[in-house]
Amino acid sequence: MNDRFDFDFDLDELAPADEASAYAVEQFWSGDLTALSQHHTTPNGSHSFVVAHDRSVTWGVPGAPQVMAIAVARDLTRFTFTLETSYHATVSFAQAWLVGRGCPAEKIAKVRDGFMEPADDLTLWVERQIRESGSRYEVLDSHTSDSDPSETWTLTRDSGADEAPIRVFYEEWDQAAGTYTMREGAFADVDAARAWLGDRDGPLPQPPEYHGEVRILRARAALSRSAGAAAAPKASLDTTRTPSAGPARCPVQGRLL
Repeated sequence: MNDRFDFDFDLDELAPADEASAYAVEQFWSGDLTALSQHHTTPNGSHSFVVAHDRSVTWGVPGAPQVMAIAVARDLTRFTFTLETSYHATVSFAQAWLVGRGCPAEKIAKVRDGFMEPADDLTLWVERQIRESGSRYEVLDSHTSDSDPSETWTLTRDSGADEAPIRVFYEEWDQAAGTYTMREGAFADVDAARAWLGDRDGPLPQPPEYHGEVRILRARAALSRSAGAAAAPKASLDTTRTPSAGPARCPVQGRLL
């Protein structure tokens, strides 16, 4: 694989298994994609899973999701393949989509060096929760802002929540620091969530089930913000990312600076 990523999925001798895959191949254009994380099965290479940033979306509909999840399954006995793609506001939701299609969570979790780093342990914890959520979260809406503010949010319905089942996952990027944070907020209904997103007239409401270590992580993150310095992720929790050896070239979404 080169630095940009080789999007040749080795399909030349295979035929699309269905009309949806044939259409997906026709529409697929790798020239605007930058891979963020990937996993390919061995030894026969029957499956490929990729999370990529699509730069072309920045010139399209404002607020549209820019992270593409790509799943390729090859049937090497029938010489056919299926190809699916799906867009998401954040890498963690794209990873969750791929996990739902058979990709091991730990294999797709690591994001390449050179991208924005998570600012604290709580961000890592929330991302892992999303990545391993299965069908728990029904995505209702999302929005991506390139600048001022640099953020994304994903509005969901949490089927596992006993209280406040509408959840907002809010990601904010600090371009100067080369880091980002991810937080989860809980609301009684969609209207309340949209009101908060529109006004931002208070802190993101904490999910009622947060307790124990999660409360400690939230408190640590709040103290770090008040001190003007982001907390470094603990090695015991950071099992999915490799620290960057140099300055971040683009945020976790893959946008080139």
